[in-house]
Amino acid sequence: MKNKFQRYISYTAVIIMLIWHAVLSAQQQQPQRFPRPEFEGGYVFPERQYPDQRGPIWEYVDVAVLVIALSITSWMVIKKRSRKGILLMSVFSLAYFGFYRQGCICAIGSVQNISLALFSKDYAIPLSVLMFFMVPLLFALLFGRVFCASVCPMGAIQELTGFRQVRVPVWLNSTLSAIPFVYLGLAVLFSATGSDFIICRYDPFVGIFRREAPYTMVIFGSLLLITGIFVNRPYCRYLCPHGVLQRIFSSFSVRHLKISPDECKSCRLCESGCPYDAILRSDAVREDEQVSKPFNGSLPYLLIVPVLAAGLGILMYNLSPVLSGASADVRLAREIKLERDKGIKATSKAATAFLESGKTEDSLYAEEARITGRFRKGAPWVGIFLGLSLGIGLFRFTIRNIRTEYEPDRGRCYSCGKCFKFCPVKAKTQ
Repeated sequence: MKNKFQRYISYTAVIIMLIWHAVLSAQQQQPQRFPRPEFEGGYVFPERQYPDQRGPIWEYVDVAVLVIALSITSWMVIKKRSRKGILLMSVFSLAYFGFYRQGCICAIGSVQNISLALFSKDYAIPLSVLMFFMVPLLFALLFGRVFCASVCPMGAIQELTGFRQVRVPVWLNSTLSAIPFVYLGLAVLFSATGSDFIICRYDPFVGIFRREAPYTMVIFGSLLLITGIFVNRPYCRYLCPHGVLQRIFSSFSVRHLKISPDECKSCRLCESGCPYDAILRSDAVREDEQVSKPFNGSLPYLLIVPVLAAGLGILMYNLSPVLSGASADVRLAREIKLERDKGIKATSKAATAFLESGKTEDSLYAEEARITGRFRKGAPWVGIFLGLSLGIGLFRFTIRNIRTEYEPDRGRCYSCGKCFKFCPVKAKTQ
């Protein structure tokens, strides 16, 4: 079985490399629509950083492929219960959404487009981007995190390289799991204020998909993949901001992956099959015992939720001038102001361009004040979101239902199906 799995991974790698080579070769042979301008002085053109523009119809082809892939994965997870089928879908998603579409359109980064569209009347979000944001969340609400299971190319590339399972200590896992909430909050704040799309800027795998990215991000993505050999899906677990939304929607899913197709025998074999500690353990209880845990001792944790929300809201409000430095216009205004007030020469390219443009400093400072004001309005809401997330998380540790079966945590489970092969129970024939 082990040799068969290793052969399967080897075939997967060969297929991906062949597809990648074919697609890149085809793109390099495409004629340019407009000839490049000629420069004197030995100017070297930079390599292309973004994928070629395609017609609008192809954007909806991508949406159709997304829906089909999610539907097949949902069937593999809920009905077929096939780990092999989930892996095959991972290969397809990595080849299509990863290497062929080069990570764009991206459901993970689409949250930034949504934020900008909600808070800027000058930005109209494309319908295809809206679909890439909504469809995975709709499937999460219906069937759990099937998008994370094998449709997301960033999750797929980590799933296919996770050969070993090293368990992360509970305290460290809980601490690192808070980072995606902070990442999501900052991503929404920066995009809503028109400052930056940090999810796209710091995408660790786009350099691998496109073979074009800052070397620092290529190194970062490579380190994540190396780490992922032992600590499965490190980006998904400890960085992915879209995973926060998937986790929330999946917690209320209508149907979800089950470890056992029929009645659980509490054999505990599935515990060793999940590298994400997403399996909720069974409690040995008698039928006459209470169904839920007593509420004793939980009230202080419930009361601390609004305290944390208010405290982090105030903290983020005070940090808003610092956070507004993410805007290029704010950084430029502060650089020009330092030259005017303290004589520190403004040497950046943006400052040089501004000084040569003939624009007034008053207009630049007015723009700085406008953007900083938007940060002062938005930053407290990010703090409130983080406070509520942290407080509710602490409160959930104090209460839970008593379980008679082993079952996956609907929020944390990636629907990867690794637990299937560890369950000795077979589905009953009708």
